[in-house]
Amino acid sequence: MKKSLSRLLACAALAWSFSASAADSAPATLPGHYYLQGVMETGSELLLKKDGTFEWMLSYGNTDEQASGEWRVAGDVVTLEAGNGGKEPQFRVFEEAEMRIQKPAEAGLWVAIVGYPQVGPMPGVEVKFEAQSGKTATAVSVANGDAIVRMPASERWVRTGLRRQGSKADYQWLAVPAARAQERIAAFAVTDPQWLRGQAFQKLALRVVKGGLKVDDADNGLAGGLYAKAASKQ
Repeated sequence: MKKSLSRLLACAALAWSFSASAADSAPATLPGHYYLQGVMETGSELLLKKDGTFEWMLSYGNTDEQASGEWRVAGDVVTLEAGNGGKEPQFRVFEEAEMRIQKPAEAGLWVAIVGYPQVGPMPGVEVKFEAQSGKTATAVSVANGDAIVRMPASERWVRTGLRRQGSKADYQWLAVPAARAQERIAAFAVTDPQWLRGQAFQKLALRVVKGGLKVDDADNGLAGGLYAKAASKQ
């Protein structure tokens, strides 16, 4: 009886070991560069990285979209979750040579311009203006990158705090150059231009099928295609 039980346990342990091994090895084959096939006039690529992050892009006519974040696998479904991976944007003050501002801000207004030099604006940045007296005012940058507040003429702008709208992170504080403070208009650059690009989706599920990955949503226009890795050269 004891011998039979021992054999049974040994067989169960062996079977578990094989199944666990298969489950562990499946995700190991997923990382790589995939290209969309089977959707007319649409180009799309997906890069699944071994560190659990991904990059995705799509080009259709004059439209270009992108997303990046983290991916995970459960069974035969790979879920892409767009996000910043817990990172926060970093900022710096524009150099004077990068400035294209020709005149001061209107009296009574302080203007902060947020973006990346010669690339474009960055909306959705919470900007906190602080005067020498300690008085503060807050605004969020809009589509053109401007964040504007009203301040009495008696106040002098000394520093600015920046963070993503809705973020719980501390403000990143930057001193405002004297010339910019005098003209009541200053510009702040995000150090990585990737922050200027929006995410095409929050979540996207793909099912592992023979030959690659298929979008697991019948209503998605990409569902008729297949993300496949490029054929390896022999």
